[in-house]
Amino acid sequence: MREGSGALVQMRAFIAQREFNPHDQLPPERKLCEMLGVSRAQLRKAFAVLEAEGAIWRHVGRGTFIGDGADKGMEHSLNVIAKQSTPLSVMRARIVLEPQLAREAALHATAENMENLRRISSKSRQAATWREYETLDNELHREIAEASQCTPLVALFDQLNALRRTVVWGRLRTRPENPPSDHHSFSDHEKIITAIENRDGAQAQMMMLSHLQSVRAGIFSEES
Repeated sequence: MREGSGALVQMRAFIAQREFNPHDQLPPERKLCEMLGVSRAQLRKAFAVLEAEGAIWRHVGRGTFIGDGADKGMEHSLNVIAKQSTPLSVMRARIVLEPQLAREAALHATAENMENLRRISSKSRQAATWREYETLDNELHREIAEASQCTPLVALFDQLNALRRTVVWGRLRTRPENPPSDHHSFSDHEKIITAIENRDGAQAQMMMLSHLQSVRAGIFSEES
């Protein structure tokens, strides 16, 4: 898994959702780290990618600014799609794609993929805030996509995941500051990882479907 990929997705969603104009200044790094639930090192890796794309530019001593480079089209198109999407439609898309990714991961995951999945799952249980947990959750689901060893499927996941972060960005939670120790996703993730480790594609697919259905039920029960 590319280190910092979660921060990159978070930053793409942050920029798209706020509809910045070229040369608008972003919040300071410390504030962004708090808002996104990422480390300073992860944020700077994301900045390096965005700067190479022309989406941002940095000035030493002044800060980080929105770029006007040609490659900013991804954020623009993401914003357009987000305006035409709802959390429910994005969840429907996840339910179509991610169970199949879990099945493919069970067939093709490497020892490194499995090590990463176990590490991320363990870290997520120690998350101090919901934002930090969401970043780790994003990393775990992306590692499952990468474990498919299929670049087109990973690219589809990345686009859908960036859209998901944009559509749900900033949704207020009525729950405690950090996930409780019995948060359902912890056990869901363990079941998915175990199925992948056991090379049981059908079980991995079923467990991912069950997990996403639980997530969907939780989201919309909060909003009802």
